[in-house]
Amino acid sequence: MKAKVIIVDNHSMVREGLKKLLEFDGDIEVIGEANDGLECLELLDSLVPQVLLLDIDMPRMNGLEVLQKIKENNINVKVIILTVHNEMEYLIKAVDMGIDGYMLKDSESCELKKAIFHVIQGETYIQPSLIPLLNTKILEKDVDEAKIEKLTKRELEILKLLSIGLYNKEIGEKLNISERTVKNHVSNIFRKIDVTDRTQAAVFAIKNNLVNIY
Repeated sequence: MKAKVIIVDNHSMVREGLKKLLEFDGDIEVIGEANDGLECLELLDSLVPQVLLLDIDMPRMNGLEVLQKIKENNINVKVIILTVHNEMEYLIKAVDMGIDGYMLKDSESCELKKAIFHVIQGETYIQPSLIPLLNTKILEKDVDEAKIEKLTKRELEILKLLSIGLYNKEIGEKLNISERTVKNHVSNIFRKIDVTDRTQAAVFAIKNNLVNIY
């Protein structure tokens, strides 16, 4: 079944380009487009997308205001901010508001597609190059040797790979193990380092000098 997406951006050429890129492989369907935040909320009254690709800078109502309305009204849609803003203040504000994903407009189309399917699966996806900006917000702890020592050599390998945004399947192929085995390892990693998703795990890895994403 195709992932259903709405694109919200006040530049028609951006929307057209995104639509072509997303629909190229046939696994994503753009079911609607909006020019601004108010138009987006009107669309959500009649359409049921799985994912909303949302720009920040828009007339009438900006992306963060739309996100706030979605949260206040408990609208069942995953939201990925797609923006030119790579400043910490925007990213942290979006994370505080409960964003599902945060991507820059200059990211590769394959990474944006990866983000879409990550958030559909209930995970948070922050563009890996932006994760260091979250160091002041998520898991503000010193190097935690006790938690690191709980991890096996294989779990450390997998933690480093998921921290750079690889899927379980991709990790399995790289390490020559099954996707199911990777999934079991990831669950154990989350439990041992006390995190709930891949973004938090990636930040843990960065803050504890296990991986460097810049």
